[in-house]
Order: sequence, then C-alpha cells, then structure tokens
Amino acid sequence: MRVLDGKPVNLDGFSVPNPQLGLVAMASPHDPEPSLAVRDGVVVELDGKPVKDFDVIDEFIARYGLDLDAAQEAMALDDATLARMTVDLNVPRAEVVRLIGGTTPAKLARVVAMLSPVEMQMAMSKMRARRTPSNQAHVTNQLDDPLLIAADAASAVAYGFREVETTVPVLGDAPSNAVALLIGSQVGVHGAMAQCSIEEALELRLGLRGLTSYAETISLYGTEQVFVDGDDTPFSKAILTSAYASRGLKMRVTSGGGAEVLMGEAEKCSILYLESRCVSLARALGAQGVQNGGIDGVGVVSSVPEGMKELLAENLMVMLRDLESCAGNDNLISESDIRRSAHTLPVLLAGADFIFSGFGSIPRYDNAFALSNFNSDDMDDYLVLQRDWAADGGLRTVSAEHLAQVRRRAATAVQAVYRDLGLADYDDDRVDEVVRANGSRDLSPGHPRMVAEAAAAIEARQLTVFDVIASLKRTGYDDEAEAIMRLTRERLKGDQLQTAAIFDDQFRVLSKITDPNDYSGPGTGYVLSDERRAEIEGIRQQRTVAELTADQDQHRGHLEVTEIEQAQQGSDPREVCIGLSPAFARSVWLTLSGLTVGEALRQIQAGLEEEGCVSRLVRVRSTIDVGLIGLTAARLSGSGIGIGLQGKGTAVIHRRDLTPLANLELFSVAPQLTAQMYRELGKNAGRHAKGMTPVPILTGGTDESISARYQARTVALVALERELCEPGQPPVTVKVTRT
Repeated sequence: MRVLDGKPVNLDGFSVPNPQLGLVAMASPHDPEPSLAVRDGVVVELDGKPVKDFDVIDEFIARYGLDLDAAQEAMALDDATLARMTVDLNVPRAEVVRLIGGTTPAKLARVVAMLSPVEMQMAMSKMRARRTPSNQAHVTNQLDDPLLIAADAASAVAYGFREVETTVPVLGDAPSNAVALLIGSQVGVHGAMAQCSIEEALELRLGLRGLTSYAETISLYGTEQVFVDGDDTPFSKAILTSAYASRGLKMRVTSGGGAEVLMGEAEKCSILYLESRCVSLARALGAQGVQNGGIDGVGVVSSVPEGMKELLAENLMVMLRDLESCAGNDNLISESDIRRSAHTLPVLLAGADFIFSGFGSIPRYDNAFALSNFNSDDMDDYLVLQRDWAADGGLRTVSAEHLAQVRRRAATAVQAVYRDLGLADYDDDRVDEVVRANGSRDLSPGHPRMVAEAAAAIEARQLTVFDVIASLKRTGYDDEAEAIMRLTRERLKGDQLQTAAIFDDQFRVLSKITDPNDYSGPGTGYVLSDERRAEIEGIRQQRTVAELTADQDQHRGHLEVTEIEQAQQGSDPREVCIGLSPAFARSVWLTLSGLTVGEALRQIQAGLEEEGCVSRLVRVRSTIDVGLIGLTAARLSGSGIGIGLQGKGTAVIHRRDLTPLANLELFSVAPQLTAQMYRELGKNAGRHAKGMTPVPILTGGTDESISARYQARTVALVALERELCEPGQPPVTVKVTRT
C-alpha cells in the first residue's frame, strides 16, 4: 500500500456517487422518463414535463430541436432496438440520423447508455460525419508573445493540425494573439483555420474583421440556472450562432459533462442526461458541431464510476445528432499516464472529426486554456500510437530541420508585419530565441508592455485581415499573403459552413457533404492511402537493420579470430570449452549491454582461470542457438562442461549429458549483463568442472522494458548471426588475439 499510495493515479480525485449533487455518470434515479406528446404540430410534453412546466431549454428544444416527422416512430422504438441500430452495419447512417432526430434528450441518453464502450466505438466509426479524421491544436503561451505564437502555429500545421486555437492570459492581448496565429498558421502548410477563444463579443468582432476563421467556445449548459448564472439563454446563443454563420465563420458550440455539477445546479440529474440536453440544443441552434467529452468538467466526470464511458458517450451523441464531433481530450484528465491514454485511445481508434478539441502543441505550462490530455512532450507517443494501430489521428512526423525552418519563417513574418504596421519592433535576437524555444520559459522577459501596446493599436485602428495581407505583401511574404487571401476568399463561398468542414492544404473542403463518412463494415469508409500510411509509419525513431547495427563497426577488429583446425574431443578434466557463435568477432563486435565481445570473453576466461581451469575456444558454425552452442562446447570439453556465448551477449553453462534446453545456468537477458557477471559465469563453469557447488549469480532484476528497448536491435544482430551460420559444418578450434 505504501508503494501504491505513491502512484500518480492517487493524486486524482474520486467521488462516491451522489445523485443529490449530480455525481452520477449515466443514470440517476432522478433522470426523467422519455416521453413526447405533440398536439397540432406543437410539442406539449417533453420527457415527462407538460408545456406549462418547460424551462427555457425544454422550450428551445421543443420548438427547434426535434424532427416531428420522425418523432412518433423513433419514440415508439424500444431503447435496445434503437441502440442496436447504431451499431448494425445493415442500417445506414442516414436512417439512424433520421430516427435520432426524432428522439428527446432523455431517450437519446438512455439509448447511448445501453452500449458498451466497444459498441460505442463501433457506432462512432459509422456515425461520425466526415470520413477523414483530423485534429486541432492549442497554441498559447504565458507571455502572449506573438513571435512564439506564430512559430508554434507553424510547427502545429507542419505536424498536420487543421485547426489551431489560441487564447490569452490577459484579455487585452487577444487582437495581437489573433494576428500572430493567423500568420503562423499559413506558414509552410496552407489552409488551417484559426480561432482566438475569448469573451464572446470581442471574439465575434475579431472574426468579423477576418482575423479568425472559426469559433467554438460558445458554451451551452444542461440546466436553466447555469445558463442564468452565465447571463445567457439558448436564444442568445442562437443569435450568436447566426452572427458567426452570416459572415462565413465556422462555428460549433462547447458543452461537456460535469459543468452543471461544478456550478452546483445539476438538478439531481445524471451527467449523461444533462449533456444530452446540451447536444440537443446544439442541433436546435443550427451549430455545425459540438466540442464535448468533458472539457472543463472532465475531472468531475472521471471521478465517478463509468465516467470514462460517459465521456465517450458524449462524443457519440454529437455524431448521432449529425453534428461535427470535436472530441474533447483537451483537458488533462489524470495524473496517471495510463488513465489519460485510456481516455484518448478509444477516440483515436474509432475516429472523430477532430480527435482532440485541443492537443497541447505547446508545453503544459504554456497552455493558457488548461493542460491538455496530450501536450507537446507527448507528440512522439501520439505518433507512435498512430503507427501501432494504423489509426489516422491526423498528425505526421516532422524533422527538426523542417521545424526550425518554418518556425523562423513564421517568427520573421510576424516581426516584419509588426514593424511595418508600427505595432512593435522585435529584434533578430528575439527571433533566434523563439526558433530555438520549447516554450515561453526559454525566452527572456522582453518589454513588459510591448504585447499590450501592439494589441491596443490593432484594436484602436480596427485592423482587418486585409491590413495583414497588405503588410505581408509589402514585406516580402507573398506566399503567406496569398494563403490568407485565399482563406478569406473561401469564406465568401461558404463551403466551410458545411458540417464538419476543414480545408486541406490545397484549400479543398472536406466535410459531411464533400467527404461523407460511408462506413458500412470492413473494407468501407475511411482507408489509409499508401501515402498516408507511409506518413504514419515513418516515425523519426524507426531504424533499419543497418542503422541498428552501425555501432558494431566502431569496434570492428578489436579481436582477431583465427581458425586452427576442426575441433576435437578434449581430455583435460580442467578444460572448459567456450563455444562462440557464427558472427562473434566477425560481424558482431558489441553486446547488447554495451560491452565489447572481447571484454565479455576476457571476463569469462578470467573467471575460469581463477578456478584453476583452462579454456579452449571453438567456433560453432552450424547453429546460432545459444543452448546448442553451449551443448556442442560441453561435448567437446575435457571436463564435459561448456559455455555458449553469442555475439549479442547471451551466455549459457552446459553439460554434455543434458538435453539442449536443460542447461546448468543461463544468462538470457543480455542487456543486463555486466563484466562482473561474465566473470562469475566463468567461475561457476569452473566450479561445475571441478564438481563443486556453484555460487548463484543474482542479477537484481530491472524495471526497464527490456523487450521494448532491445528486441528490435536483437533482431538485427540475430540477422547478422544468421547470415554467417553454416548448417552442417563442424565446429572449429580458434585462436583469439587482442589487437
């Protein structure tokens, strides 16, 4: 218990279920029974409430959120039948969407709650709107440094993010952050959409001036009182939704389970039911999609039983309502790496329009939203997860050289624009710092008011996207100017307002309309292209056999092994034969533990010598198996005791009368072996030869993942052994000379 208490998972908070507080994931005894009554085309009862008792959420959903043409049929289906339809490959996605459109929030919550986590993933594969998965990044820093924001945005789009989102530690800095993000997001790879998530009125104004191209932090809640506390109603959110859409700004809403519990007004209902109300509202508002899956309340949801399942169910409900799913993962769910990976992996495997609603493409400490479930130091892990599962999580490997190039281009572009527009004057040293920086802690403080003054000037002069484009043209950044102009031009067409729309790097729109999810079972739906598969597989850590064995040549020639004659049976009772593998000191020169083969052999011989024994060296040519090498050596040895030694360092003590696998002592984990252990192995072989009792050699164990660290290299070394193996050839006595 002392050890377990020190594990990171015990830093997380866990709650006893409490329906009175809404601390129930999937089914509270206070959740309403699904019901719907319609009279003369008007909803007069919704989930157990007559129209006179409707709150503002009920009223809005009743007016705008239900397909009454499908409602009678959908509500008449029992929960299990409708749940099975979501995973039945013979029921088209469109039919499920039609029926779900007629379900009430309580009905939808009950249907989704029936699914197991695996079934939810099956349903997500079928029900997400866009065929091609994508990803969104958080790009912020604690200094609101515009050069760093631009450089980090350029890094993000290089990795493959198609949406980048920033916010501010200081509200007044927002215009500067928006401009920097806009420029950086079009460096190197074009077409990513950008947003600056702030107070709604200012965020809308920045969008209307073309400095951002989408929004998503328009919050919805599942109880009326929480809406009131936020000085909002569904009707005000609908007006805001329309305002964004009217100017070509893509917009989705944000909800996420646990918010009502945090604000003390869950009305005793389950987290899933309240989130079902939010998703139903999103459909009624005309939003393109929903960012959910916990978000800011993720710690509340994950604290109760079935919390992780509920978070996945939230994402599925969005898909079932035929909306774009921006699937959470943007808030650190746990101090446990196991739990946070478990939260993300089902979404990665099932696929979503956006796997993350904010992968922290910057360090944890620089994330001005909240620490994301994955951050920049998790990038390699995420890329490996894609590769492990052949799952498209939207990202790709980028070389350090390319990152340095785009980061410098982005930083110098912002430097030039800020100078040209008279906003700020960042010197070249600052650019150099930014290019090398992992985050804001790697930067000098700079002038404390520079960002604030630049932001104030942008706002005072009401600078628009066209001012930024013109400045980029004047300062020689034509490529970025054209990309931003193209992005602005595309807004006038409005295709990005289609459900689940993103631009690819050629500004082609991928959406529910142009790239519909057509999954209907194995061999259908999204399939990795050869080009995309190569991107996913090509992580920077992969090594060829030649690369894995390159260090062998650094030690080549430190031993010279000369064949003397075909090996004969020995007669000296003090003799212990040491059998060397085919590639030992021929193509393999370094063991897995880092010792040279010469040093491993020297230590074994020294141990034998300490016991008064003599060694004879034989090359076993016919096999690479260490057990057979040792047994062959034992059968040639005068004492009947032999040692087998592979080039990679695995070693065994054998006796001539034993079967190949029944050895006396085996050193099977070569990476753990030390010079002293090889010496002790030699001494024990000598003791066996003299009929004495050997001294056990204890390695002490390890907490390293030996297989993961060394097996790829082991395969490469075994391949070298196999190349030099000569089946059927007898062993030969050899002489070793150290050079």
